[in-house]
Amino acid sequence: MPDHSPTAYDVTLCVEELRTVLALHGITLPSLRVDLPSFAGTYTPPAGLIALGNCNTATAQALATALRKTAAGQ
Repeated sequence: MPDHSPTAYDVTLCVEELRTVLALHGITLPSLRVDLPSFAGTYTPPAGLIALGNCNTATAQALATALRKTAAGQ
């Protein structure tokens, strides 16, 4: 059975894509990064998690607004 686990490179690309798309909406998550410990754990398959980090309420509201507009447009 093939292994479909994300590589560190895959997760890094995902983080960069998310950072770029958020920037299109004027949103910056300073703590957005690859969660390296998720690759070191004993998860099966390796999780390859992305840490979205903390943000202030203004950023959280901007993110919610952008997501709501996108959802309404579908």
